[in-house]
Amino acid sequence: MEGQEGTQQPHLVLAHKLFLLSHPDVQDIEKVRLREEVFASVKADDMAPLYETLVAEAVQELDQGVLDSMRAKIEEELKKLDEKIADAEENLGESEVREAHLAKSLFFIRIGDQEKALEQLKVTESKTVAVGQKMDLVFYTLQLGFFYMDFDLISKSIDKAKNLFEEGGDWERKNRLKVYEGLYYMSTRNFKKAANLFLDSISTFTTYELFPYDTFIFYTVLTSIISLDRVSLKQKVVDAPEILAVIGKVPYLSEFLNSLYDCQYKSFFTAFAGLTEQIKLDRYLHPHFRYYMREVRTVVYSQFLESYKSVTIEAMARAFGVTVEFIDLELSRFIAAGKLHCKIDKVAGVLETNRPDAKNALYQATIKQGDFLLNRIQKLSRVIDL
Repeated sequence: MEGQEGTQQPHLVLAHKLFLLSHPDVQDIEKVRLREEVFASVKADDMAPLYETLVAEAVQELDQGVLDSMRAKIEEELKKLDEKIADAEENLGESEVREAHLAKSLFFIRIGDQEKALEQLKVTESKTVAVGQKMDLVFYTLQLGFFYMDFDLISKSIDKAKNLFEEGGDWERKNRLKVYEGLYYMSTRNFKKAANLFLDSISTFTTYELFPYDTFIFYTVLTSIISLDRVSLKQKVVDAPEILAVIGKVPYLSEFLNSLYDCQYKSFFTAFAGLTEQIKLDRYLHPHFRYYMREVRTVVYSQFLESYKSVTIEAMARAFGVTVEFIDLELSRFIAAGKLHCKIDKVAGVLETNRPDAKNALYQATIKQGDFLLNRIQKLSRVIDL
């Protein structure tokens, strides 16, 4: 299940195709092609357990001959692997025993048997001494977790990896773990932590088994836009040479980032519309599609209003290339949700900003805490007097 440099792990490619097969926005003719490709992948790797699941979910039609053939091949291969393990235990050293057990683990991963793969990985770990090799086993477990989107397994594996690093471990594996952790946080809607981890890994990215580098940059830009302030966005993303080298390969991404920073709001909305399809058809981002759309709009509307004490709704609608009615409806929702600090004067057709003053808020909080402390001291003094 290990991806070579520059190539994505085949099982994760398969997982994306399975996701697209279940997506309502993918056209039927495209699904016919995807179904054929999925069947070819399942057949090539003898993935009988996964095939049975897909048949049960009506994703694939049952071909009993193919299923029997896969089962026979699995049985034969398991027999060979068990013989190798027995031979290694009787005649060879500890490292050979570990390698034999690892081969069996990778076989279970290849055929898509999650339960047996996890059991065999534990057996392999019990035969493993080196921290680096233990870390590799955790990466196999994490890849399994992302294939099945098992966030409990992913979370436990990340914690386990961090504990292993306390015993030692090389920087290359530590940097790889940051990308796995960032993907976990992005998949669980913690975009700020994901952005920080992705940005830390830009210059040291080697995690090609998860996704290609241009996809990594796509995730980094998307998470950074809703997580970083303008100054940090300029330093870490807009001017980052690693991002500049790749950003043009992803349609609309460069316009999306630069038009936001350059306050070209009409261009930003055009690029944003172009990106929505990519976000919607991404298996990690799809569950958070509506949330992300709201957060991006909050960022861009806040940035626009930051420059004004008051501005007409018509001027804002013109800047964004949309109708007055659309902007009015949009802002009403965001103001009601407490996302934007402004109010609409519908009669005059004007927006008035009422940005909270951070220093004043801190002063008020200090006064409030001071009053609370004085009350506690007075109560305590009465108890002592008694």
